[in-house]
Amino acid sequence: MPPFNALLNKDLNYHFIALGGVGQSALAKILIQRGYSVSGSDICDSKYLKELKELGAKVFIGHNEDNLPSNSIVVISSAIKEDNPELKKARALKLDILHRSDMLNILSRDFPLFIGFAGTHGKTTTSGFASYLLSKAGSEPGFAVGGIIPEINTNANASKKSNLFIAELDESDGTIVKYAPNILVINNLEADHLDFYKNGLPDVLNTFKKLVSGLPKDAKVIVNIDDTGVNKFLETIQGFDIIKFSAKNILEQGYCAKDIKYNSSGAVFEILRNNKTLGEISISLKGIHNIYNTLAVVAALLEAGVEFENIQKYFAGFSGMGRRFQTVYKTKDIEIVDDYAHHPSEIKTTLKAAADYKIKSGRNKLVAIFQPHRYTRLRGLWDDFLVAFDDCDTLIVLDVFSAGDSFDAEFNSEKFVDTLKGKYPQKEIYYIPGKIEEISAAVAKYADKNSLVLTLGAGDITKLGKLIGEAL
Repeated sequence: MPPFNALLNKDLNYHFIALGGVGQSALAKILIQRGYSVSGSDICDSKYLKELKELGAKVFIGHNEDNLPSNSIVVISSAIKEDNPELKKARALKLDILHRSDMLNILSRDFPLFIGFAGTHGKTTTSGFASYLLSKAGSEPGFAVGGIIPEINTNANASKKSNLFIAELDESDGTIVKYAPNILVINNLEADHLDFYKNGLPDVLNTFKKLVSGLPKDAKVIVNIDDTGVNKFLETIQGFDIIKFSAKNILEQGYCAKDIKYNSSGAVFEILRNNKTLGEISISLKGIHNIYNTLAVVAALLEAGVEFENIQKYFAGFSGMGRRFQTVYKTKDIEIVDDYAHHPSEIKTTLKAAADYKIKSGRNKLVAIFQPHRYTRLRGLWDDFLVAFDDCDTLIVLDVFSAGDSFDAEFNSEKFVDTLKGKYPQKEIYYIPGKIEEISAAVAKYADKNSLVLTLGAGDITKLGKLIGEAL
């Protein structure tokens, strides 16, 4: 790959294959805001493509070699196959081809201070939360996050009024090792993305060890000391400024949450730094996992030099990222919430938060609708999935969203439900096969009066909540 400074050139065009993806579109938006020429293609139109078109990008629907200008640097994601006609033409023309992670790496190095949010869960929420707080406080950071921040209606910003750049760092394909943030936040570490991490958690830990080995020597590594995987990781590294946070214990050195009080909106608690109270904050996010997300954000921003008083009043205004406990339909008789949780620990934590919310909101039944994401994940974490649904009253399991995986005759939704029924004979558990657009009426009949319905998964189940609402 050419030197970084040679890859930002206003005489060239930046062509994104799969421009409509949330990660790709964020990078394209930053380039456009910086005055670079951008084009790209995707298989169908989307809100991200429409926004980029309005900003000046040349957008193509469908992949075709004629879409690719000959003076382009091409940006791809791990999902792009070698038979893509635009990628084939780029190789034939010997154009520079960058992975999405390369482009993010290049843009991040254009800022004096780079905060990277990493870990198995919570990256989008924490990076979005931090970007929101600084934006509301008027410092206008640069950022690229994996979802639209509702209150400021964007997933990216190129501003250099601040010296800070914020991004979520994706570990799913191993490309996370390319980054070199000045402040690295690791919220949690678990086995996931088992199509890539064949040996589970040990492979994940090795990747993070490689990431840390490439950090600047004065980098700060902020970690959730309550997480088992993080503690295993800490045993393998040394020589860095390790800053800890906890929601369980008061730390003499580090950040803590004290006197946590949950309510129907979220929670109120005190923030401590080095066992000294900074002040009380209120958040509009549910569940213990969002206490950890908040602590991660507070620690990162304060270690970056942000004054707590400048952001304290803005915490309650953050409603969370899309698909994170997001109400999509609500009447006095029923509420339907959509959540991206697709890993067993995410599901368990989200259901615990939903069960608490069910009580506080006066609902009498929690119906969970789960769409497994990838056969490799269902197989690799089978035993963990089997104990993830204790807190729901009724469980409906949909067909696996394959995301490119081949069908698994041994580990699939039907076999999963059969196993669960044997494990929990008293629990209402159902398997409903079919495409999302075809099953809403069948699912809706289980949404009893005064129910809280929770749709869970990283696939197209996000469409289901509104369809159930229409069916009702």
